[in-house]
Amino acid sequence: MASRWNSRVSIIFLFCFPELLLSAVVTLDSLEIYTTHEWLTSTPTVYFKCNEEKKTVLPDVKKAHAVYHFKGEESFQPLTNFTSKKCKRCGFYEKDRIKFDDVFDEWEFCPSDFTSPNGIYIHSKDKEFNATFLCDECVKRGAVDNLDGDSHHHNEGHGVQWYIVIIVASIVGSILLMMGVFVAYKYWLKRKRQQEQARFLKLFEEEDDIEDDLGLGPLSDSI
Repeated sequence: MASRWNSRVSIIFLFCFPELLLSAVVTLDSLEIYTTHEWLTSTPTVYFKCNEEKKTVLPDVKKAHAVYHFKGEESFQPLTNFTSKKCKRCGFYEKDRIKFDDVFDEWEFCPSDFTSPNGIYIHSKDKEFNATFLCDECVKRGAVDNLDGDSHHHNEGHGVQWYIVIIVASIVGSILLMMGVFVAYKYWLKRKRQQEQARFLKLFEEEDDIEDDLGLGPLSDSI
């Protein structure tokens, strides 16, 4: 009973907060740095970090001009996790022993960046680095959003069509109403003329009856 209640609460919670339906982990597939910024040591300390998140140190990256490939199962993986469709401000950095850490690059990292069917996103900066990221759930989520968008546009199209149908039906209805009023008016005029003619004929018939009652006939009969 309790488990059923919890499942219902979870469904209601996710329905009310659809943004939380997105939970997509991002892993680092490969990285190559083209330079190092630390002068005191030949082995750089490179790390990845997004705002308000912890640093992810990449212990395998030890020198420049070497392509490092990863399996996604390393201890530092995943790099980050998207819990909504919003972007994050992320970057690659090199630890500095004296002053502030050096920046390879900072950019807006978004789930929508993963447009490749296999969930790959490549980000690079001249003379600094080239990195490949993986996020399968980002691609799946993007496909769902596209379907929702197509459905939305499809519904909008149907709405416009129904709006046009309503306008045309209103115009046709108005024309038919006006024609009906005109036909009724013409019929009323015709009936009115017929009634006037009937009253006129009846008037002459009544005059003839009066002459007959008075014994007044045509002039030719009296002569």
